[in-house]
Amino acid sequence: MELSEKAKDRIEWVVCILVAFVLALLIKHFLITPTVVKQVSMYPTLENNDRLLLDRWSRTIHADLKRGDVITFEAPSKKYYINDSVDMEKPIATYDREINGLFSNFVYYVLEITKESYIKRVIALPGEHVTITENGEVYINGEKLDEPYLREGLQTKRTGPFYDLTVPDDCIFVMGDNRDHSDDSRVFGCVPIEKVESKVICRFWPLNKIGGIE
Repeated sequence: MELSEKAKDRIEWVVCILVAFVLALLIKHFLITPTVVKQVSMYPTLENNDRLLLDRWSRTIHADLKRGDVITFEAPSKKYYINDSVDMEKPIATYDREINGLFSNFVYYVLEITKESYIKRVIALPGEHVTITENGEVYINGEKLDEPYLREGLQTKRTGPFYDLTVPDDCIFVMGDNRDHSDDSRVFGCVPIEKVESKVICRFWPLNKIGGIE
């Protein structure tokens, strides 16, 4: 049975919409995507409702991360460790969510509808030794870390058990710039690089702050 012209037009529209949807997902997942800041942990570098462009390509090609990069990553399933529950031989954040089924995986990892992400700054790289002193200074391999992005006078407190460790292979140590209001590697451990979702490229809103992130 031959389709009418009206039916053919409808099919063409459906195909076009599906192709556009797939292309949008591919671009969002593998290349670039916008986001809105909904956390205070990166203040004053980033503020609530700042609009950012995120580089997904660096994750797609497994590009090297650098100290100082502002990144997003999947939030750990265990948000906080206490001193007596930590294995300092493996100071790695816990990811033990069970995502069962093809559809659930698609919703979680591709659409990211139910996925929680954090935005933090890369402080230490694989194999580096991180020390946070009692007076709130950060040392990497015995050298004090210069952190011009922090508010003047701000100290980095030992808010969790992870303040003197060597970053495991294929992991990074991250912290927010708003150290007094940031749950980060100090409390949940080092983040596996495979959990990193993107690097921040730039801020495009508000207009008076448009540009790169220092």
